[in-house]
Amino acid sequence: MPAHPSPQAESRDAVDVLIVGAGPTGLALAVDLVRRGVCTLVVEAADRPFSGSRGLSLQPRTQEVLDDIGVMDALREAGRPLPPMQTWRNGRRDGEWRLVERDPQAPVTRYPVQWLVPQWRTQQILQDRLLALGGAVEYGTRLTALHQTDQLVQAELTQTDGSRRTLNMPYLVGADGGRSTVREALGIKMKTEGGALHAAVVADVRVDGLDHDHWHTWPDGPGGELLLCPLPGTDQFQLTTPVGDEEGDPCPQRVRELIATRTHLPATAVTDVQWTSSYKPRTALAERFRDKRVFIAGDAAHVHPPGGGQGLNIGVHDAYNLGWKLGQVLHDHAPDTLLDSYDAERRPAAHDVLDISAQLYRLGRKPEGSRVRARHRGRLTLLPVHYRDSPLSTEAREQLTHTVLQAGDRAPDLTFTPADAAAHDTPRQLFELLAGPHFTLLAVDSAPPPVPPAVRTLQVTGGTLAQALGTGLFLIRPDGHIGLATQNPAHLERYYTKVGLAAG
Repeated sequence: MPAHPSPQAESRDAVDVLIVGAGPTGLALAVDLVRRGVCTLVVEAADRPFSGSRGLSLQPRTQEVLDDIGVMDALREAGRPLPPMQTWRNGRRDGEWRLVERDPQAPVTRYPVQWLVPQWRTQQILQDRLLALGGAVEYGTRLTALHQTDQLVQAELTQTDGSRRTLNMPYLVGADGGRSTVREALGIKMKTEGGALHAAVVADVRVDGLDHDHWHTWPDGPGGELLLCPLPGTDQFQLTTPVGDEEGDPCPQRVRELIATRTHLPATAVTDVQWTSSYKPRTALAERFRDKRVFIAGDAAHVHPPGGGQGLNIGVHDAYNLGWKLGQVLHDHAPDTLLDSYDAERRPAAHDVLDISAQLYRLGRKPEGSRVRARHRGRLTLLPVHYRDSPLSTEAREQLTHTVLQAGDRAPDLTFTPADAAAHDTPRQLFELLAGPHFTLLAVDSAPPPVPPAVRTLQVTGGTLAQALGTGLFLIRPDGHIGLATQNPAHLERYYTKVGLAAG
């Protein structure tokens, strides 16, 4: 049944996109689609929403994405910045340090620091947003068969009580995790990358005797380091520590033993064990992200170890990339080939961070690894991710250097005063004006040509934004990346046809 009553629940069998999996990726995609008017249903095999902290860290670029789909204010209230790390040795505090230092060379953003929010809370906020928009989520509903033709996808769904129904829809997205049923049904293989990584336990616990102002770490415990990170908005900590490969999900008593043997705290300091899980980290990438009318996203498409804090983030970016493209094809008559760019853009982006995640996981959260983290900190923000090599990126200007912002890059979130602003208006940041599920044409030190109704125009004259981009016309995609950069208005019409914006 739906998570809560919603307008769409009454017609949930007539959908344009079925999303399998109600994690952050699936819910973010559903929010993006529903706000575009795409009839969307999310189904989840579990009987209830996920209750653990698991993916904690929201990277700067992810926060920009979540802001655009309307949930970042709630996430800001629910979370906090990364607290300082506190090392413990021999029962005493032995140094405070920062896991991630600010990168002075990072692109300008309103969200310059990582933000901690327990995954269960992130999912709750996304689901609330989806339901408010009229979307629907069904728990206790498992995908048990999948078939597709050139025109549609047929999905058999089985509910917890054993009842079944079959849905037909134009597109289906598998956002159902590392053991994806959708991926298996398609026969898509995962290619494992890098060497073996040690298994670990993660748990949400209440512990007496520790402050909630630090992320506590015991690097020298027998069996490996143990960390307790305070969970924002709760009185709990997230525990992470390595274990033997043969261990399964730990019982509460095992969690207490780990804390008692690897820290100075007694087992009795653990007053509650709320949630536990064990995992064997790996780095793996699907051989393709699309199979005809079916797509995979998030952990179903790429598996990251938690060291770099990338898994949840990369999945949300998959959703943000795919959502506007499905909307253009379903509602704006864009050619189906537009959807091929999802694989062309997101597979390289996921591959780029897999090795970094593995390196940081092996390194652990130790102060002596600061140099390695510093080397990658800019990339970990995900702000530099670009699609320059995508078939959707058209750079028509000549004699550009590699360091100049180009088609495929994230647009710069710099302040500027629109040309039509009143004299007393204060400068605005670009992303404030890009917000929403539309394309935007930036006419920088240029006269803006006529545009289709679905395109918003902003004229920029001088200032830091004009300096960063240079003179020309810049068509900004709904996901904030530059699709076309040109000084010739004639190039716009060809691009409009490619993405479903052409008249008629």
